[in-house]
Amino acid sequence: MSRIAVVGGHGQVARHLLVALRGSGHDPVALVRREAYRAELESRGAEVRLLDIESSGAAAFAAAFEGCDAVVFAAGGGPDGNKERKRTVDLEGSLKSIEGARQARIDRFVQVSAIGVDDPARADGNDVWRAYVEAKRDADAALRASDLAWTIIRPGRLTDDAPTGLVSLGPDVGRGDVTRVDVATVLAAVLDEPGTVGRQWNLVNGDVPVAEAVRQSSSPRPE
Repeated sequence: MSRIAVVGGHGQVARHLLVALRGSGHDPVALVRREAYRAELESRGAEVRLLDIESSGAAAFAAAFEGCDAVVFAAGGGPDGNKERKRTVDLEGSLKSIEGARQARIDRFVQVSAIGVDDPARADGNDVWRAYVEAKRDADAALRASDLAWTIIRPGRLTDDAPTGLVSLGPDVGRGDVTRVDVATVLAAVLDEPGTVGRQWNLVNGDVPVAEAVRQSSSPRPE
């Protein structure tokens, strides 16, 4: 059993992840900025610790990670039209989480990104969307360049549909939809699979059971 810190612990995917982690034998720690979230998240099996992603420094992140064995960065600025928060949450929050993990001597780090963020931004895209894509892209690049045991999961368009338990997972998977619950299930699964370290995968709903998809994608790379 491991204690897993979930940054952005009140997010839509993160709330499902807390349940998935508890179900797979882990102790989830939800890092959130508001005391008002405590009762809800404790009902999902999580320990709750307060952390304001935007105003806190890396040392505060490290303190919040105390006693944890891994970090999942699942925070996002949300669809609020606020371009600045894409930088302060999606990018800077990730960077501070990476540094906080280093300071706390935590090696394992899983990051929730988004499919296609390495592609050139659409010419007809608005400034907020461009800021979001660039923040996720740069956060992923920083994590890949770190010395942490990282995994990056890049979901397609998130839905609140009922989970299917069936996914398509891999570096070249095309765009598509994926339920938030299925994303959470994959995140919990990759934490338990050593072969996922150093891997970056797209994720959409497909036809392979989650556990099998993670095992297949984690198989040794061909020489």
